[in-house]
Amino acid sequence: MNRRSIVAANREFYDALWSRAHLERPDRFNTWPLISGLLPEAPARLEVGPGLRPRLPIPGTHFLDISAPAIERLNARGGIAVPGEITALPYRDGEFGLVGAFDVIEHAEDDQQAFRELSRVLQDGAVLVFSVPLHEKCWTGFDECVGHARRYEPTALLARIEGNGLTLEKSAAFGMAPRNPRLLKFGMDSLAKHRTVAMCLYNWVFMPLGRLFQKRLKLGPGMIDTNGVDGILLVCRRRRHTPPRLPVQA
Repeated sequence: MNRRSIVAANREFYDALWSRAHLERPDRFNTWPLISGLLPEAPARLEVGPGLRPRLPIPGTHFLDISAPAIERLNARGGIAVPGEITALPYRDGEFGLVGAFDVIEHAEDDQQAFRELSRVLQDGAVLVFSVPLHEKCWTGFDECVGHARRYEPTALLARIEGNGLTLEKSAAFGMAPRNPRLLKFGMDSLAKHRTVAMCLYNWVFMPLGRLFQKRLKLGPGMIDTNGVDGILLVCRRRRHTPPRLPVQA
């Protein structure tokens, strides 16, 4: 699938999904204790691709999304939301003290450019919090259905982080993707045959249940042991730029 078709497929899927959903409060997710602790040092903040499940506080936060229904509702609640893609962020270099991108980067065909852009808009010493799915062997029809371009191997993910001026500080297992094969098959069949009903069930039944039973994030230093982990949240910091030292004149 080429870049244009991936973007179009993502926009079609999420426009349909968010047009039948309500906007969730960020403090209802297990990311809130982490995010709320970062807010005092980040008055300028951005979340990329939140849809109607933002993890950063809505009022005063910049949001970028491809879905018109999501943009409209975020703005109605005091957000500063605009259309756009993660590979071409419409913001100045070093504009933000905190950037979030939850379950977004894996949708980008050019993930190197996505990481480059996320790093670019961070202030020196600022924080990027993001999540991605892990392990190609865990690929299922669910990944294709929701528009994933890849799953990450941990070593490749670390290389992306290090190569874009970021330092990984901590990480945690993350995600609410279905693991039960029968439930996954049921969901896929429903989307194929009864899409409207399936999306309503996701928004009004499965999503609330998933949020209700979500576990507290268990953050560990650096990269956690990823055996048996199919999704990960990472907290990275933009390395401070150190100007080159001028030679001492005699």
